[in-house]
Amino acid sequence: MTGTRNERELEGQLVVHVERFLLELGQGFAFVGRQVRLTIGADESFVDLLFYNLKLRCFVVVELKATAFKPEYLGQINMYMSAVDDLLAHADDQPTIGLLLCKTKKTTWWPNTRCGASPSR
Repeated sequence: MTGTRNERELEGQLVVHVERFLLELGQGFAFVGRQVRLTIGADESFVDLLFYNLKLRCFVVVELKATAFKPEYLGQINMYMSAVDDLLAHADDQPTIGLLLCKTKKTTWWPNTRCGASPSR
């Protein structure tokens, strides 16, 4: 199986069980959509999963990768976060949060700023 196929299967399974998944995320999450199209200049990009947190008042971009972490994934999710802020967020919303889920046994990565990432061990 290819990485893209595995990502699509995982995404599909999450959507099928969206209620349970939302409960796992915690209170205040609303499902916005999957493969949400973002038009950035002349290019189109697609966010794997997009949520809105009612308590935090911000969008949450979830990017699924069926491979081990690669540094270029940070650039991709940072681009998505900026695009969501520019295209979808309201003036009173907080900055978008990004969650990058990679297939790796030792470390989970998530961007915590527009220019960096933090490992969780």
